Amino acid sequence: MSTGTRFTYDALPGRILFGEGLAGTVLADELDRLGCRRVLAFAGEGERDIADRLLPPLGERVVGVFDGVRMHVPAEVAEAATARARELEVDGLLCIGGGSTTGTAKTVARETGLPILAVPTTYAGSEVTPVWGLTTAARKETGRDLRVLPRTVVYDPQLTWSLPSALAVASGLNAMAHSVEALWTEAANPVTTSLAIESVRALATGLRAIAADEGDRDARTALTYGAYLAGSCFAVAGSGLHHKICHALGGAFDLPHAETHATVLPHVLAFNAPTLGPVAQRLAEAIGCDDAAVGLSHLAREVGAPQRLTDVGMRPDDLDEAVDVIAAKLPIHNPRPVDRGDIASILAAALHGTETC
Repeated sequence: MSTGTRFTYDALPGRILFGEGLAGTVLADELDRLGCRRVLAFAGEGERDIADRLLPPLGERVVGVFDGVRMHVPAEVAEAATARARELEVDGLLCIGGGSTTGTAKTVARETGLPILAVPTTYAGSEVTPVWGLTTAARKETGRDLRVLPRTVVYDPQLTWSLPSALAVASGLNAMAHSVEALWTEAANPVTTSLAIESVRALATGLRAIAADEGDRDARTALTYGAYLAGSCFAVAGSGLHHKICHALGGAFDLPHAETHATVLPHVLAFNAPTLGPVAQRLAEAIGCDDAAVGLSHLAREVGAPQRLTDVGMRPDDLDEAVDVIAAKLPIHNPRPVDRGDIASILAAALHGTETC
């Protein structure tokens, strides 16, 4: 770092607890710290088994459970969740689950100002960001608001032990997208870059280990740690071209969030890599390869992640509409100028899984 370096780093408020088995022992105390006596819990269909273990010890403090979680947080789901919170006159929100569950709680917090205690069960990272998302009429809108930032996050790697390998891989690569994009956003700085590189290193290690042994608990811990760092650097550095592409695709075609990120990321990285300078080599080393974009593509293949947008539900006939949806967001801040033709090229490569090398 040179003597003339200048940057701004806005540290976000929040309490983080990390450790195996913590979720079963600290939730009541953490809700007390937040002053929450009447709590609405959030848990999607795939998360109810975990919620059913964690909620009973909280007793009558949990006055309701909202389980109508849907991917990309449709507006009608957000409205129903907010109405439920108001009906029950709750003073706090407890979300147990992945990004969609956390995102649903965030839309309620945005409307009500209620505090969130988040217990992530995937590697989504949403639990440490002030970013909210809402889908209306097949168009996904995102924004930043400190009211939606969870006040406390309990990271318990044990809660990811039952996450199927395919979902763990997709979620881990989703976290990787947070880290990689944090290297080139307008708000990127030496602090977020260091967090991002360490996150990529932990995620790459965990992904390879879990692909070799689905039951590797150390790998699950590494992925949980990497996801926390990824969300933290993304929270400060913000998003850019990659996330705008993925959010647009998810909203327009209802594609699975994590898998879409895993599929698109190598191609956006290949587009931006020439602008990253020495950071590109640091990224490659963290992935464990010589070329970051090629290495990321090979890592995704090595761990069994989807290789093409067609693998996650997008049809070739959707390409023109997808380009239109994303091009409507231009201009998009990016270290390399991007136009409609560039978007079309990136999407075409991601659609068919064209090699990035």
